[in-house]
Amino acid sequence: LIIFSLCLGLTCLSGFFHMKNKNYSISKSHEELLIPAVPCHAKTNVMFLKTHKTASSTVLNIMFRFAERYNLTVALPADQLFHLGYPRTFMAQFVEGFEAIGQNYNIMCNHLRFNLVEVKKVMAANTFYFSILRNPIPLLESSYIYYKNNVPAFRSSKNVNEFLASPTKFYHPADYRESIYARNIMWFDFGYNNNAEDDTKYTQAVLEEIEQNFHLILIADYFDESMILLKHALCWDLDDVIYFKLNSRSQDTVQTLTPESEEQIKVWCSLDWKLYLHFNQSFWRRIEETIGLEMLEKEVDHLRTRQKELMETCLSEQEAVRKDHIRNKGLLPFQSGAANILGYNLKQDLDNTTLRTCQKMVMPELQYTSYLYSVQHPHKKRKEL
Repeated sequence: LIIFSLCLGLTCLSGFFHMKNKNYSISKSHEELLIPAVPCHAKTNVMFLKTHKTASSTVLNIMFRFAERYNLTVALPADQLFHLGYPRTFMAQFVEGFEAIGQNYNIMCNHLRFNLVEVKKVMAANTFYFSILRNPIPLLESSYIYYKNNVPAFRSSKNVNEFLASPTKFYHPADYRESIYARNIMWFDFGYNNNAEDDTKYTQAVLEEIEQNFHLILIADYFDESMILLKHALCWDLDDVIYFKLNSRSQDTVQTLTPESEEQIKVWCSLDWKLYLHFNQSFWRRIEETIGLEMLEKEVDHLRTRQKELMETCLSEQEAVRKDHIRNKGLLPFQSGAANILGYNLKQDLDNTTLRTCQKMVMPELQYTSYLYSVQHPHKKRKEL
């Protein structure tokens, strides 16, 4: 009773956590069942730095659903924007209602260029900061296809291999806003100069600063493992991190990189390459220190089993479909460049509760942002898609 009262008091005091008492570890060993696990508090103040072409739209959907489930306030882009001022460096005023709401937002996860001082004006002191990185080799190919029409360096080259054979021939740093997607895009998203010289002292200082600013960096190439690590770090439940893959593209739009191109990316995007190598190591180290590889494997299996169950419940085709096969145009993802962005068809005969759950899981980023904006700011003009 005393412990319960104390927990209840802490919950009321903070206002930022919802309690989940995980009193006993799940184990077949009778002895282990008797050992109480340390109860943890689900973190509800969370800032996710959404990086480009890193499966971050899927993470955003997870964050939005969590926010709705627990009636949390999301720091959404002001007015008609769908990003928080990107590619400009983030300012607190880019958040809708900041003047009135101040530092009382729980979740922040739309695209922004990171600026800790300004983010701290919006998010509480006990906020959990995390982001996600991806191997720069597949990332640059993905960027090339997705931003083909927007980036001058991509537009003026025939294909990704031609661009990488001689990137400086096509790339001009002066084309600031359009060019960022063509070189060290993750470095840029974290708030640093993507054209900076790759100097060891400089890169080391940046990596150390990111480690200080962020509690966790996930790796998109190991997405399911990342979701399990995130679940543990935030003290969330498995259903909080279940997902359907969003904003992916059809295989026929993937260009095959030559071995020479792959090596060139490591040089051309050397800042991103160093960033990725560093945090890929810390990612696996974190897993070994907190979960262990054996338990990780079991939990990933549980995640995939639950995901499969939900796909069987929700989806008529059990998989993502091409844009021209999406029946409900309200669930059509934003299409960009030469990519064919896939979406989903829901089953026709779902009951209302199941339908709502399934709709949220497949809702593309722009539609979900617009919907949440209308819920949180009903007196404002709804964001037009």
